[in-house]
This record gives sequence, structure tokens and C-alpha cells, in this order.
Amino acid sequence: MNTPLRVNEALLIAHRAFQPFQCVAWAPQDGTGEVNFSVIDRTNTRLLGRTQVSPSAFTNPAELQRLLEQSRAELNQQGYDLEPWKMTA
Repeated sequence: MNTPLRVNEALLIAHRAFQPFQCVAWAPQDGTGEVNFSVIDRTNTRLLGRTQVSPSAFTNPAELQRLLEQSRAELNQQGYDLEPWKMTA
């Protein structure tokens, strides 16, 4: 998987990475192109984690995978049980 990801592909990948929780992504309007991911509980009331991703990492499959796996590991260490996940576009 060396082809750069399109934005919609990357968003779907991130959404699947944090199941059964919700993953919300947005880009601040500050011109940096960074994307913020927030993982929230199923009731949309509690923030479980947040990650800021550079534009180059967001579209790079290997870098996005590394960042998502790191975020998943942090949530697991905090006691959150995530569904099994494998990077697919």
C-alpha cells in the first residue's frame, strides 16, 4: 500500500480503527492542513483520546497506520477495549 490515500479513504480507515467507539476528524481552519482525530465514547459525551496528524502522514498509508496503531495502544493501556483492526483502504 504505497499509493497516497485520498482524504475519504483515510477518514474511513480512522473510523474503523477505533471501533466500537466513534472517531471524529476535522481540519482546523488555520491553514496548516493538519487533521485532528478525536475518539469519543458511544454516547458522544466523553473524549477518550485525541491525535493531531500532519497532512503528509494523513495521506501516507504507512505513517497513518503507525499513528493509528500508536493511538490504539494508548487507549488499550487506559483500559479501553477496541475491536480487532487491520489497516485496509
